[in-house]
Amino acid sequence: MDKKQVAVILEEIGTLLELKGENPFKSRAYTNAARVIEGLGTDLGELVSSGEISKIKGIGEALSQKITELVTTGHLDYYDLLRASFPEGILTMLSISGLGPKKVKTLYEKLRIATIADLKKACEADQLLNLDGFGQKSQEKILQGIQYLQKHQDHHLISFALDHGQKLLEALEKHSSIIRISLAGSLRRQKETVKDIDLVASSKEEVSVMGFFAALPEVERVIASGETKSSVLLKSGINADLRLVSDSQFPYALRHFTGSREHSAAMRARAEAQGMKINEYGLFQADSLISCRDEAQIFKHLGLSYIPPELREDMGEIEAAETDGLPRLIELQDLKGTFHVHTTYSDGVSTLEEMALVAKKHGFQYLGISDHSQSAFYARGLKVEEVLRQHAEIDHLNQRLKPFHILKGIESDILANGSLDYPNEVLARFDFVIAAIHSRFNLSQEQMTDRICKALRNKFVTMLAHPTGRLLLSRESYALDMTRVIAEAAANRVIIEINAHPMRLDLDWRLLKHAKELGMMTSINPDAHDVEGFQDLRFGVGVARKGWLEPSDVLNTQTLSQVLDYLKRKKAA
Repeated sequence: MDKKQVAVILEEIGTLLELKGENPFKSRAYTNAARVIEGLGTDLGELVSSGEISKIKGIGEALSQKITELVTTGHLDYYDLLRASFPEGILTMLSISGLGPKKVKTLYEKLRIATIADLKKACEADQLLNLDGFGQKSQEKILQGIQYLQKHQDHHLISFALDHGQKLLEALEKHSSIIRISLAGSLRRQKETVKDIDLVASSKEEVSVMGFFAALPEVERVIASGETKSSVLLKSGINADLRLVSDSQFPYALRHFTGSREHSAAMRARAEAQGMKINEYGLFQADSLISCRDEAQIFKHLGLSYIPPELREDMGEIEAAETDGLPRLIELQDLKGTFHVHTTYSDGVSTLEEMALVAKKHGFQYLGISDHSQSAFYARGLKVEEVLRQHAEIDHLNQRLKPFHILKGIESDILANGSLDYPNEVLARFDFVIAAIHSRFNLSQEQMTDRICKALRNKFVTMLAHPTGRLLLSRESYALDMTRVIAEAAANRVIIEINAHPMRLDLDWRLLKHAKELGMMTSINPDAHDVEGFQDLRFGVGVARKGWLEPSDVLNTQTLSQVLDYLKRKKAA
């Protein structure tokens, strides 16, 4: 087992222990260990084989034995027995917004509710109203959460789908009969959630390739099998489709199966208007195939510049490609630093130094540290004296790590009245301030919008974090007029981040083009709580590309001196 799989199981053990009503310190030990393991910068297998795993802070002797069993055998008897003591569906209820282990435990013990279907029936029958900790509002919220889950039950986060899609791609690339191969569909377009994994490949040996695909170790079962298309269910729970074509057909098939449906319909209409026909088999003038070696040539024959996959959503990209008016989209290598990073000072699992060294290793010029503020007690938010202690450590590291530079920041909670949870004299100490909502999600749209807009008018606020509060596939955004918020941010020169965490990807890409037109700057931030979190920046870049953003639209494509100048001018405004 790799560290991600081990971390998932440890997290689940912590949850199961909480459901059993065990000592909270015991369940918390597993939860904390999961975060430590996931944030490791060293190979877990090496730590286990050398025995060094037990020396890591947060991993005691008992936990190291369990981790060793997981890594070396692929299973853990303790976990299997613990999970078997609960009904199969009880853990799925925890995916409903507002339902934590304590409430799920109450539902199971008092009403024997063990599945989402049982829970829905109980809510519809008003059976939760008399339970301690529940009421009319919480019952309505649970029903809304169930509806949201059911609406998205066949979807997967892009991080999950891309991880498994990449493994399939790498395995198939090794097959000697594969000529060209690519991911396609919504995954290639960098959609934040996807239903399945689409692959398009060219080969002369269809039977051999399809047999190889069906026999891959990741495959749970074959759903359908043919010479040109096979569909499988992976052991991870996501479907994957492989389409095989001749190499001459590959560009047309890749374009067609990349989509989107709306973009493809617009392309067909354009081809027809020019007396041509386009489909997955080719681009035709009358009945004659127009030979194209790649997608770029297909677009060229239709009088268009190449349209990157991320833009193929029928949101003006065809019209822009007509006049060579598409933007030079941002790329991951354009980033020269990042912000919104947590450390062990609050709820991170990597130290300040560890985060800085990894950022430097990435080739970044700077890193903006922003631990949680004092009212975020659940995340060990920093009291003023802890802020001062952290700043002293940053000063020391900045001397050591020159020319790399750590920027002093904070993720400051926006209180219900729109003020921040530090006085101005404390806020003035930071190089930058990220304002964020972490409480009172149930305000009306007008109240929530007013709350955020007031915070954006605070002269010390540099950025707004995860503006809509959504958690993809788990929690909808709170009621909010984002048009007003974007306009307020642009007017006050406040950056609204693209939170690159795959569960957030917030600001939504659909809003970015409008924000850009208003002159609003953004920053692509990982919301990292460990060194592994920097990897999520690629998903934030995908969102930025879908939103038509160029490097000049993103703060952290600027050099250190440019960023310091920007922050200085913002603070003085």
